[in-house]
Amino acid sequence: MAQQEEELLFTVCVFQDTEWASRGLAALTEHGFSAECLSLVAQRSDDIDVLLERTFGVGESQASVEIAGLGDSVAHGPLVGALQGRDNALNQTGVAATMRRAGFQDHDGFIFETLTGRGGVLVAAEGEMRAADALALFHAYGGGNAAIGAWRGRV
Repeated sequence: MAQQEEELLFTVCVFQDTEWASRGLAALTEHGFSAECLSLVAQRSDDIDVLLERTFGVGESQASVEIAGLGDSVAHGPLVGALQGRDNALNQTGVAATMRRAGFQDHDGFIFETLTGRGGVLVAAEGEMRAADALALFHAYGGGNAAIGAWRGRV
């Protein structure tokens, strides 16, 4: 399983709030991205719980996690598995320290964690074939610091 996780390619951004994330996630699904390839990480709030249910069909109890640096949060999707790993690193060291596992450099992880800690919503799309499409949609719908995790094995 770890071998398969290492081969996943993620396109990631942080939307400024739940409203913007909702628009971005809706655009992704309208353009053929399945909920199974999408991920969400955010600090817990009532709005995030509604977005989680609407987008992924899961309740907050299924996605509840304590993330180092973010506190009481929700996290769902394939990116979460890649960051968490078998050692529960997401819980213990946070987003900044684990983004390397998804092909991002340390400074990218720091930016993603900082923006999410300020109320942003981290959204990711998994898949190499449509990475450029996801990146374009993230930019078009207000996703900040959107990037493709292409540094695996290089850093």
